[in-house]
Amino acid sequence: MSVKKKPAQKPAEAESPPLGEYHRKRDFSKTAEPEGAKAPSSRRTLAFVIQKHAASQLHFDLRLELDGVMKSWAVPKGPSVDPSVKRLAMQVEDHPVEYNTFEGIIPEGEYGGGTVMLWDRGAYTYWEKDPDPVERLREGYAKGDFKFELKGKRLRGTWVLVRLRRGDPEKPQWLLIKHRDEYAKPGFDIVAEENTSVATGRTMEEIAMDKSRR
Repeated sequence: MSVKKKPAQKPAEAESPPLGEYHRKRDFSKTAEPEGAKAPSSRRTLAFVIQKHAASQLHFDLRLELDGVMKSWAVPKGPSVDPSVKRLAMQVEDHPVEYNTFEGIIPEGEYGGGTVMLWDRGAYTYWEKDPDPVERLREGYAKGDFKFELKGKRLRGTWVLVRLRRGDPEKPQWLLIKHRDEYAKPGFDIVAEENTSVATGRTMEEIAMDKSRR
């Protein structure tokens, strides 16, 4: 009696480390960007940061802390506090939490080479009161209906990131939209009005001239 052999199972592919793509794109012997902690520490308060980034094209980077990394989106036109304005936000690789303090120069020839400004930063949480706000944030991010409240120096109130079905699923596109709340300012262009760093008060030109941060 012959015994039918079961087909060999393919070994499970090793999961990429949380910051794997971030590390692959950077040479830390050349750039002053932080490598990131090996193991994220537990934090009660989640952070957000928005960095103005003059790379090949000027844009803003929105980063929201979740599960030990900064979930990140490139927002070409920057955030808007006008609820009628929908801003395209293209998701990029996760960044380390330590990136929240980075302001300076990424060397020419390196990934994202150019000037980086800390345009806004602070804490963020789920957009409504909830006994487990972090779990609600995880659920919203997974669903592509990511609602949150920003408590920054320039941006405050509630927002939503809505994932679009178009485009490359490996590089999801989202829309960043301000909710109609007490912090909404219809017709106001905040990125045109606010041109300095919330950390140092410098302009992009002044940051670019600081050779000590290259």
